[in-house]
Amino acid sequence: MNTEKRMKEDILKVLLTEEEIRGRVKELGEELRRRFAGRRPMFVGVLNGCFMFMADLVRATDLMGEMEFIGVSSYHNTTSSSGVVQITRDLQRDITGRDIIIVEDILDSGNTLAFLRQYLKTKGAASITIVTLLDKPSRRQKDIQADLSGFEVPDEFVVGYGLDYAQYYRNLPYIGVLKPEVYRA
Repeated sequence: MNTEKRMKEDILKVLLTEEEIRGRVKELGEELRRRFAGRRPMFVGVLNGCFMFMADLVRATDLMGEMEFIGVSSYHNTTSSSGVVQITRDLQRDITGRDIIIVEDILDSGNTLAFLRQYLKTKGAASITIVTLLDKPSRRQKDIQADLSGFEVPDEFVVGYGLDYAQYYRNLPYIGVLKPEVYRA
């Protein structure tokens, strides 16, 4: 069986289409353009899941901004957060006095974003704005909210458009619910 067919067969249902995502990312970009008009924010993408969302979002803002990436892990190829956040790739530039826009694929338990918000404050960020494509409030363990969020999603395991299970499915152009038998195997 070819890989493309296998990936599609592993999806229980499409939650958000490519068109829905594209439209909402454009709206989020327009809102960021209004909020940061005349400023030069630094977009900090949370690897690896942010890469598709961040590329589309930055283009949609039309701002003069820099991009930086940070790698963190709390899932370790499982379907729920361990609660322990580890930096796997640190920032490469000084952020002192900068307006930071954290770009994250999904706000789930909140462990990663609560950690990152505090971490970036200690590194001297002037302001921190959190933008997430997906928000899953039913799983929240930390008291944290996104400043801008694309879609609220139910408590189901979602993949696609950068989101993965064990590093697979990121390349799907939509957000789909992964069949439980795939991640319980």
